[in-house]
Amino acid sequence: MRYTLSDSRVLVGTFMAFDRHMNLVVSDAEEYRIIKTKKGQGLNEEKYEKRALGLIILRGDTIVSMTIEGPPPPDNDEKLTPGGPGIAKAAGRGLPIAPVGQAISGPPVGLAGPIRGVGGPMPSMMVPPGGMPRPPGFAGQPPGLPLPPPPMMPRGLAPPPMPPGMFAPRG
Repeated sequence: MRYTLSDSRVLVGTFMAFDRHMNLVVSDAEEYRIIKTKKGQGLNEEKYEKRALGLIILRGDTIVSMTIEGPPPPDNDEKLTPGGPGIAKAAGRGLPIAPVGQAISGPPVGLAGPIRGVGGPMPSMMVPPGGMPRPPGFAGQPPGLPLPPPPMMPRGLAPPPMPPGMFAPRG
């Protein structure tokens, strides 16, 4: 592509990308400048100066025109792998696959559960302190387990009386 800029410079390069402000990314860019010199007695000489720039970004508001300089670059279809794009193959990473007919015993290594000391409090922190009294009738229950729920009231009976010292509902 040939790009003419607002300061009369001309750039030739391969168009790569653009954005909403029409900023352009151009690769293999070459700058061409016309330098006018005076030789005397009204003779003007134009000198062309060429400079290789490489990969550049052109600001959109400096571009006056864009024209096609040559045919599009050839496609690089021969660079693809013989299978073509879209064929998935194992890369040799991760866990090995079990041979056919062999049973897997337990979860894979690393997925068996949490590692000791990671992901929670230490087991010694989960045991209640030794000075706590046990409720009556639960002498055989191991420490650390929650108490069972209280028994349900039979249907059709009045609720039990309130303990002394508690206020009674107003009637």
